[in-house]
Amino acid sequence: QVQLVESGGGLVQAGGSLRLSCAASGRTFSRLIMAWFRQSPEKEREFVATIDWTGRTTYYGDSVKGRFTIARDNAKNTVYMQMNSLKPEDTAVYYCAADGSGTIATMERLFYDSWGQGTQVTVSS
Repeated sequence: QVQLVESGGGLVQAGGSLRLSCAASGRTFSRLIMAWFRQSPEKEREFVATIDWTGRTTYYGDSVKGRFTIARDNAKNTVYMQMNSLKPEDTAVYYCAADGSGTIATMERLFYDSWGQGTQVTVSS
């Protein structure tokens, strides 16, 4: 099992930026597919971004393409998400997730077997 701890959430005005971090422990980080999901009240958990072992392959949800960037530092066992041009509809709890057995980055929530507790992002209009 992988332990994941998110940080970096907060309150920001529309158009602003935040950077989320997720520190991982318990498994070899460089072999984990990592992802970010988000969930707002009364909505299902939504895929945001994923990154493969090497950091060279990334995928994004349509609603964040061009605004969010996922990256990883295998030496620090950490995955990041830079969020720019934030909108009120980005308001949600953001979760870090790890796939400990996969070999390719995927948008499918069911493949991720470890989850963090989430960090709240609130974007005011």
